[in-house]
Amino acid sequence: MKLTRRQVLALTAGAAAVSATGGRLAFADVPATDKRIADFGGGKTPETGKITLTAPEIAENGNTVPISVDVESAMKDGDLVESVMIVADGNPNPEVVTFHFTALSGSASATTRIRLAKTQNVIAVARMADGSVYIDKKEVKVTIGGCGG
Repeated sequence: MKLTRRQVLALTAGAAAVSATGGRLAFADVPATDKRIADFGGGKTPETGKITLTAPEIAENGNTVPISVDVESAMKDGDLVESVMIVADGNPNPEVVTFHFTALSGSASATTRIRLAKTQNVIAVARMADGSVYIDKKEVKVTIGGCGG
């Protein structure tokens, strides 16, 4: 087998990364995720309701998992969504994305695709202008080749 220069460089970089981490991949843990949610919500305990996270129960490809989030809000006066944060408690960095909204947004909804390293919880947290915080959580099972995992 003959290796190209590019393949040798890629193998060298991969070996260096593995040795630097001691052969272990770093994943977020639940306390780190909970702390990030508490920081985002200003220390307030999130309530259920108002926010709806839509995610597949099983994702055949963890590289492109479609998700969407909707928050029930009039988007004016005291009923205004400031931000929605999406976290994945099993990813190396739990915070995936934060969406910011204004009254001109019209509605507080967003759709994106995220990468999930393994089967884990995806959590959406909405921070309202009045200081209230809402949360919704879904477990997404990431499979390899359509097999359960």
